[in-house]
Amino acid sequence: MPHDRHTGRHNDRQGRVLLVGAGPGAADLLTLRALRAIESADVILFDALVGDEVRALFPASARVIEVGKRGHRASTSQDFINRLMVRFARTGAIVVRLKGGDPSIFGRAAEERAFLELHGVPVQVIAGVTTASAAAAEFGFALTTRAKARRVIFATGRTLKGPTGDWAAAADPASTLCLYMACADIGSITTQLLAAGLPASTPAIAAIDVSRPGSRLVTSTLGRIAADLGRNKTTSPVFVCIGEACADAAATVDQTLLGQATVSAS
Repeated sequence: MPHDRHTGRHNDRQGRVLLVGAGPGAADLLTLRALRAIESADVILFDALVGDEVRALFPASARVIEVGKRGHRASTSQDFINRLMVRFARTGAIVVRLKGGDPSIFGRAAEERAFLELHGVPVQVIAGVTTASAAAAEFGFALTTRAKARRVIFATGRTLKGPTGDWAAAADPASTLCLYMACADIGSITTQLLAAGLPASTPAIAAIDVSRPGSRLVTSTLGRIAADLGRNKTTSPVFVCIGEACADAAATVDQTLLGQATVSAS
C-alpha cells in the first residue's frame, strides 16, 4: 500500500499521471478536459511556458512545482522530471504534467509516457491547442489554403545537438513551415532554406507571446526574418511561420478583439 510521506497516511488509491496540454498561454484556450484535469490534480508539474492566467486556475490544495525547460537557460533535467512523476504517482497522487501547447508536438510526450509505463504508472495524454493554430487564428491567416499551401510542416529549430541539419525537405513552396523553438537558430535555418531553393521573398512571420496580453507580430520575408528578429529582441516565446499563406497575416486583425496586441511591420 503506498505511503504518502506528506500526509503521513497510507493511500490505497492508484496514482496516475496526466500529460496535459496547456495551450499557448491564454486560459480560455485550455480544453475542458485539460481544465478538469488541473482541477483534479494533487500535484502539478508545470513548464516555464505555462503563463500566469493558467497558473491562477491551479487548485489551492495541489502541490505545485515548476519544472521549466527553456532553450539556452537553466532547465530542469528530463531525468529528474521523469523520476518526480513516478515518485508522486506511487503515493497515490493524481499528477498533472502541464506543458505549453500540445504534449504531442515537441512536448516529449512519447518519452515521458514510455518511462511511466516502464515503471508501471498509468498515464493519459490530454491534447492542447498548439501555437501554430493559435497564431493563425489570432493574426488572421490560415495554415492551409487551396491556392497557396497544401501541406503544413511542424519543425523544431533544436535537436539534442543543436540546429537541425536537413532543411532541404522543408524548402517546399506549397507548404507552410511552422517553426517551434527556432528563434536562437533562425539565421542558420533560413540560410539553409535559401540554399535549398526557397525564394528570399517567401512571406515569413514571427508571432511573439501568442494569445497572451501584449502579443505582437513581426511581418517579414524569408530573406529578412533573421535580421528582423535580431532587432526585435525578446525573452518571450516566439513562433516563426514561413510560407505563402503567411502573406495574409495581420490583414484581418481586429485590434478591438486583441486588446493589447500590436502588429508591427519590419
